[in-house]
Amino acid sequence: MAECVVAVDLGGTSIKAGLVDRRGTLLHRRRVPTAREDGDEAVLRQLVRVVTDMIDAATERDLVPLAAGVAVLGIVDERHGRVITASNLGWRDLPVGEYLEQRIAVPVALGHDVRVGAWAEWALGAGRDVADVLFLAVGTGVSAGLVLDGRLHSGGGYAGELGHVVVAPGGRACGCGNRGCVETVASAAAIADRYAELSGESISTAEVAARAARGGRLAAQVWGEAVEALATALAAAVNLLAPEVIIVGGGLGGAGSAVLDPLRDRLSEHLTFQRRPRVVAPELGDLAGCIGAGLLAWQRLDRQVRP
Repeated sequence: MAECVVAVDLGGTSIKAGLVDRRGTLLHRRRVPTAREDGDEAVLRQLVRVVTDMIDAATERDLVPLAAGVAVLGIVDERHGRVITASNLGWRDLPVGEYLEQRIAVPVALGHDVRVGAWAEWALGAGRDVADVLFLAVGTGVSAGLVLDGRLHSGGGYAGELGHVVVAPGGRACGCGNRGCVETVASAAAIADRYAELSGESISTAEVAARAARGGRLAAQVWGEAVEALATALAAAVNLLAPEVIIVGGGLGGAGSAVLDPLRDRLSEHLTFQRRPRVVAPELGDLAGCIGAGLLAWQRLDRQVRP
């Protein structure tokens, strides 16, 4: 019987789950809404149900599930299997890995959703031919995952918080307690809010992008502010880390050339002598976190994925 692992990507609004084989192939997948309106304990119980259901699905397909990888949002200490904080879920200093292992019949590895997404893109996607990758996820928030010299970098759970680099000192208040962070300018919510402030009209971030592409003055201004904030933060990352490839994912990454082209131009203008990274779209789409969770599970078994 073929072997597989269970992979789960827990987001603020939905849970993506699947079965991943030794080549990193997603054999089976499902998506369910996150039950966060029922409280933090309900989400933990839901995680147990989702993993158990996927183990049953593996058995039905004559697959042997050996381990589970679970990726969550927030500040995640992978080494100790703890969620330090996940404000969207109401979790604080929670031993999620231990909780799951006590209730599931296979070993469990806990990871951060953006970091494992970076790992998946490095191993199987847009960064597979290089050693140093920065994966930028721009959506409700702004975060980054880092693969440096072929190794995932977590910094005890705190690495990758690119969204909290200050790019507009004294600017809008951020949920982190600071002001003028990248997230206050370039997240999806910030873009929509800024357009509404200037125009008096509430539209989606996607519509702001569309209007900017059509030459709308206010939309172009808002979009340009967001791109400049991202470019400023990425320039600092390039100086410190020198990634060979920057992969722009998340909801804003789905805008394609509307964000990639101006971001390449603005980042290039910030750089002089530095190694210039390629700025590219992701190849795994919104499944990067789920596939990355599978890679994490294989690592828990001390096995490497062979694409």
